[in-house]
Formats: sequence, structure tokens, C-alpha cells
Amino acid sequence: MKKKVEKVNKAPKPEVRRPAAKQPAQAAENWTMRLYVAGQTPKSLTAIANLKRICEQHLTTQYHIEVIDLMANPQLAATDQILAIPTLVRKLPAPMRKIIGDLSNTERVLVSLDIDIAQSIGADNVARKGA
Repeated sequence: MKKKVEKVNKAPKPEVRRPAAKQPAQAAENWTMRLYVAGQTPKSLTAIANLKRICEQHLTTQYHIEVIDLMANPQLAATDQILAIPTLVRKLPAPMRKIIGDLSNTERVLVSLDIDIAQSIGADNVARKGA
């Protein structure tokens, strides 16, 4: 007796896709941020100075900061649903992120903006201070 062998088409194995390794946000080419302030108050001026310092020390790519004075243009608060000031809104790279305050806690700002401290320009300075 001969056995008849039939080929049974098995369902193809599902393709396993591994998520790409998470790239820090600073790997993007450009950063676009808006800083909402209220006039020339001490907190507003501190936030502006802190943001400039953080960008210069920790971003290895181009960045654009737009400072919006809500005392002069209060209607612009609705654009990004601003409830408190100063507020930093990171538009690019996506996803959008918001930070409320004068940005004086550098570590908190770096984590909130998803900036990889080890790859930032200021990493050498951070390592030296810790030693």
C-alpha cells in the first residue's frame, strides 16, 4: 500500500517585528520650542535665560526658541492650551511636551524634553563635576 502524502499549507509564521530602539529626541534634526511668559517678570526672565543655557549646553542640533509674551498677546494662550506661566512647549521633535516653571531644575528639564544627558555637549562637564 502506498501512502498518499498531502502537503498541507500551514499558515505562515507571523512576522515578528521588534520595536526599533528608542532614539533620544535630540537625534532629530531641529528643535522647535515655544516659551510662554508674562511680560518682563523675574520668573519670565529666569525661564528665558535657563532655556537658552540648557539649549546651548545640551542640544547638539539646531533649535528655534519662540518667546511669546502673553501680556502683549493673551489670545495666543489658547493655541497650546496654556494654563500657567512660564510654560515651555516643545513642538518638535514630536511628541509635544510641556513644562511649567522657570526651568531652573536642569535635570528635570532634560528628562522632560527627552534629552540624553550622556550624548549632550555638556556631558563632559557633568561628569567632571561629579568626580
